[in-house]
Amino acid sequence: MLTRNCLLLFLWILVDEGSVSSLRPPSPPLGRSRTGREHAKSLVGPMRNGAAGYQRVKRGWVWNQFFVLEEYMGSDPQYVGKLHTDLDSGDSGVKYTLSGDGAGSIFTIDQTTGDIHALRSLDREEKPYYTLRAQAVDIDTNRPLEPESEFVIKVQDINDNEPKFLEGPYTASVPEMSPVGTYVTQVTATDADDPTYGNSARVVYSILHGQPYFSVDPKTGVIKTALPNMDREVKEQYQVLIQAKDMGGQLGGLAGTTTINITLSDVNDNPPRFSKSFFHLRVPESSAVGSAVGRIKAHDLDIGKNAEVEYTIVPGDGGAMFDITTNEHNQEGIIILKRPLDYESKKAYTFKVDASNAHLDPRFQSFGAFKDTATVKINVLDVDEPPVFNKPSYMMDVYEDTPAGTIIGAVTAQDLDASSSPVRYSIDWKSDLDSYFDIDPVEGTISTNELLDRESIAQHNISIVATKLNSPVLSSRVAVTVHVLDINEFPPELASPYETFVCENSKAGQVIQTFSAQDQDLRAAGQQFSFKSPKEDMKNKNFTIKDFGNNTAGIVTKRGGFRRRLQEIYLLPVVIDDNGYPPKSSTGTLTIRVCGCESDGSLLTCSAEAIFLPVGLSTGALIAILLCIIILLVIVVLYVGLRRQKKKETLMSSKEDIRDNVIHYDDEGGGEEDTHAFDMGTLRNPKVVKENLFRRDVKPEMKKGPRAPVSQDSADIRHFINQRLKEHDVDNSAPPYDSLATYAYEGDGSVAESLSSIESIVIDPEEDYDYLNDWGPRFKTLAGIFGEHSETQSNSTTTENTH
Repeated sequence: MLTRNCLLLFLWILVDEGSVSSLRPPSPPLGRSRTGREHAKSLVGPMRNGAAGYQRVKRGWVWNQFFVLEEYMGSDPQYVGKLHTDLDSGDSGVKYTLSGDGAGSIFTIDQTTGDIHALRSLDREEKPYYTLRAQAVDIDTNRPLEPESEFVIKVQDINDNEPKFLEGPYTASVPEMSPVGTYVTQVTATDADDPTYGNSARVVYSILHGQPYFSVDPKTGVIKTALPNMDREVKEQYQVLIQAKDMGGQLGGLAGTTTINITLSDVNDNPPRFSKSFFHLRVPESSAVGSAVGRIKAHDLDIGKNAEVEYTIVPGDGGAMFDITTNEHNQEGIIILKRPLDYESKKAYTFKVDASNAHLDPRFQSFGAFKDTATVKINVLDVDEPPVFNKPSYMMDVYEDTPAGTIIGAVTAQDLDASSSPVRYSIDWKSDLDSYFDIDPVEGTISTNELLDRESIAQHNISIVATKLNSPVLSSRVAVTVHVLDINEFPPELASPYETFVCENSKAGQVIQTFSAQDQDLRAAGQQFSFKSPKEDMKNKNFTIKDFGNNTAGIVTKRGGFRRRLQEIYLLPVVIDDNGYPPKSSTGTLTIRVCGCESDGSLLTCSAEAIFLPVGLSTGALIAILLCIIILLVIVVLYVGLRRQKKKETLMSSKEDIRDNVIHYDDEGGGEEDTHAFDMGTLRNPKVVKENLFRRDVKPEMKKGPRAPVSQDSADIRHFINQRLKEHDVDNSAPPYDSLATYAYEGDGSVAESLSSIESIVIDPEEDYDYLNDWGPRFKTLAGIFGEHSETQSNSTTTENTH
């Protein structure tokens, strides 16, 4: 085959347009062909006569598309083609170069001769062509002799791939009974060979297995039915083997196969058929209405929806006693009992049943009627049945306190069987645990066994059992309801313990309370209560009873001006009568409390303590007053506590504080002998004096100047005191008293004598107090007082002298 392909390639090169011998290059592609030895004006060089410029020369070498045979298995590199330029004079002055797809790795070129070879075997299905570029240059200067040109090496296809069915195996279906030529499915095979070259990719389909039922189109792969009236009920599954062969199906072509599983789908071409024409069933007469009494079935060879069967009972004998339905799972006909059976009335029923398809196909109606008919006979079997009561339930009434042994009713049951066995009656002890009733076992009469009380049990529900004498196992039950009727045995009474109130400002004829009554006896239609005051209370001057005639009454005031101080609670008796037989009556007591009310009648208070409260003050006002008093007391207590705390802080002294604090203004200190309030050694020892100490009772706002040290010398102390006075005279933040007064040198033992005014009772008349004006604004008031006193004494002295 390789020899044949090479020969074909050689012949193609010989007959190709513009081709020459293997020693001459082919004509160029893309419309750039030249004949003979035309030269392209593509070289760039100097112009003649030394003039600078460029000249175009004719192109001297061209080639066409090259071909290389795929899957080449030769031992030598495969020859592809030859490149040649007219500028090559054969003296090896031209060098040929190759670049592009696969240059150097797949394709190589002889730089001297321009021969191109393929170094390895190529696969067209992997890459169908390669694009390369060729260049002819001067071998000495490497100057291009021709412009670089592009060409294509195409891989020549050979038939090395068989057709493949990529989607196989296939499944398909076609309706049964289809005519010849009915479309089934289509298969497609693909060939990886070149479809544009030869017949390598030309596929032809054929059927290898599946005839004579199906056929395949050789060109399209369409599969159709080839046999008419294929019956699914005869054969349902078919397996068809399809072959796809290339080379147009010729000898030597490659082939591939696939399998198609074809199923004949069902159509309704078969009617239902009963397995037999007569069905014989037996049914006990005790069968319940609605129960299934038998089953019949018609078989249909179709499947699914086409096999669904509908059963109908043909009207006639017994058709009204039974009904038939279809079981969806197995398509059976279920015969249902519509009415009760009675062997003594009728012992057998016969009727016909039709079975037909639910979904008919009009194409096959010509085959005949799609239904079948069968006869059904049902024999009723005699069953020994329990007795039957003539009523489904019984209702009886009896008055309470009826004497024991009184007959209140009777029940009746009978045996409907042909034997007509006697029946015996009894009371189910579970329904009458306390044995209130008794029953005659033969007659079925029910009587009381003890006294009944409606207030304890108003209704009794008992169960009566009827049993056949010759078959104790067969019995039936019936419910009997006994209503206990009421007799008037309880007197009426107040509906609730009423307790009402009357306002002190109420008026005569005012209804202050409405009340009603109740009775433990059974409330009957038209029950009536009446209310009145007892005879001994008819002369009551405070309240009376008014009957409204609708089972209610009211308390009416007969006067006004009630006072809690005089009487707080009134008790009012009332007589209540009912209309029962015999009539009953009782006396109840109503409690009335005298209360304080607003002018509009709204209640204020009913407590006895409120009597002694001031008139006109409500409870809210009194609470507000008490809260105000409590708040005032709390404020006073807090104020006193704060005052005491403040006084304690004023009296507080510290040994670390060297300032002089005035503790008492109404007492004279003990001078140097008074060591209880201050540490006198602090003032006498200058070493313990600390600087920058400020007043404790006033926060300083300005920085004080440095203080002079304290000395034992009296002049230093005097200077120190004067300096402190000046500082505090100009201090506006200090309190209006001399906080710098010291008692360190005050008293009997002080050199400066006492500064207190307590001992200054006797004043020297000649003493001048003008110096107090020099002590600053804080002593102006004192200076004015002593100055006026001095002037007064002077005047008095002058007057005495005059006299």
